[in-house]
Amino acid sequence: MQVVNTVQDLKKWVQSTTQSGRSIGLVPTMGFLHEGHMALVEAAKAENDVVAMSIFVNPAQFGPNEDFDRYPRDFERDSMLAEKAGVDIIFAPSVKEMYPHDSQITMSAGMLANVLCGKSRPGHFDGVLKVVTKLFHLVQPNAAYFGQKDAQQLAIIESLVRDFNFSLKIRRVETVREQDGLAKSSRNVYLSNAERREAPELYRSLQRGVKDAREGQDPIPEMIRLIESETSGTIDYIELLSYPDLQQEPKEQAILALAVQFQKARLIDNIIFNLKEN
Repeated sequence: MQVVNTVQDLKKWVQSTTQSGRSIGLVPTMGFLHEGHMALVEAAKAENDVVAMSIFVNPAQFGPNEDFDRYPRDFERDSMLAEKAGVDIIFAPSVKEMYPHDSQITMSAGMLANVLCGKSRPGHFDGVLKVVTKLFHLVQPNAAYFGQKDAQQLAIIESLVRDFNFSLKIRRVETVREQDGLAKSSRNVYLSNAERREAPELYRSLQRGVKDAREGQDPIPEMIRLIESETSGTIDYIELLSYPDLQQEPKEQAILALAVQFQKARLIDNIIFNLKEN
């Protein structure tokens, strides 16, 4: 497995790989890898000749009071896990390497960013679009792999690729969970022992909400009751929307999503489902 830190070295690898006719699967990450990332790698390996992983904590998607400096980092551990999983190359640039100039051109996620996490994190998804656009151009992958846990991000990136005719496919990979249902996340390490015991209630509330929604009931009041009675977290949002266009009053394909703030960790989770199936 190679590790490159510069755009120039990455371009050399991409040129050599594409000239030899090999397909590239891209797994973009911010590091501190867990089983969810490994599922992305597994999916990429199954469909491509080589797998490129980016490890870059992107400052453009963090707000002024968010946890950029505190975001967990362990490159040595990440590189060992990536190599074991079969990654062929890691692109791990510095912030200066990734953003050498103050760009006067900005990107906007538009209406898709006005709900769910985007509502309370203005500019977050603009920063996501900035970094994935650069990665798509630099790596030139045949496909890029994203987890459904970050469902709003996934919908926005799918829209970007569709609307601007990027020549790659976006692959959705199902959320990987702990045995008790908690979605795998790099931020789970911030949970106290008591919060970790409470956190699976988020997924259980989502499961109850999907059942209620399919039966024609408003799922949100009962979900609020369950989370407030069973956890110490503060609800940021619970929303039922169409997917992937994220509009109110879904008719068929829907997403039930939530965000809950614990003392040092903000957890998100969702279920994407068909309202008409039982």
